[in-house]
Amino acid sequence: MNRRHGDEAGGLTQAAQGYLLTLRSMAGAGLHPKSAALARRMGVSAQAASEMVGRLAHDGLLTVGSDRELRLTRRGQEAADRIFRRHSLLEWLLTHVVGLGWAESDEEAMRLQSALSPRVEERIAELLGHPATCPHGNPIDARAARQRPSGIRLSEAEAGAEITIYRITEEAEEDVELLTYLERHLLFPGAVARVTEISASRDSLTIDGPTGPSTMGLRPASLIRILPGRADPALFHRLPPRFNLS
Repeated sequence: MNRRHGDEAGGLTQAAQGYLLTLRSMAGAGLHPKSAALARRMGVSAQAASEMVGRLAHDGLLTVGSDRELRLTRRGQEAADRIFRRHSLLEWLLTHVVGLGWAESDEEAMRLQSALSPRVEERIAELLGHPATCPHGNPIDARAARQRPSGIRLSEAEAGAEITIYRITEEAEEDVELLTYLERHLLFPGAVARVTEISASRDSLTIDGPTGPSTMGLRPASLIRILPGRADPALFHRLPPRFNLS
């Protein structure tokens, strides 16, 4: 595998980077998947996932346990973290400067991230004001993760509570329909809303947000993190005015 010195993530194929990002997301959710679960999450065949797992294991980026569970090695985790940072910076650029939607920017960032040199990556970070999160509110690196509150699931909020949308988790980011719905209703990190109804029988939750009432299932709501009340605005990155077109 062709790798640049000190930049292992940059030498990975786009497909391999996608697998590492997905494994990173699943590990962050407390999961240690087997190849079949990874294939379902990636939307590929079991054979394709198994072949990629074999290549990543051969390159020392993941291990396959005796129970067939997949775990990123330290090198794999470091590579996945670098990929996520690049992906996040590109998403900021594509959404707030180029003007793409969330779902489209994710797809374009996946295409571009492997071509981004460390020098250009750092220049983009500087131009964007060194965001601590991706546009969806997820910590951009381990340091940011340690410094930020974890929040609670939207599905755990009480009816009548005022809340601030805090994070659209990485698992939620993979749901294009959910991303599009949240974007349409302006439910971005930092948006203030009120939970107006929770219905276990209908498996749904309704909030009154920036565009008025919006309803979603309790499972999608469990993928969104909130903070009670009106959160500190400093928690939410704002790009320098010259780049912010929103």
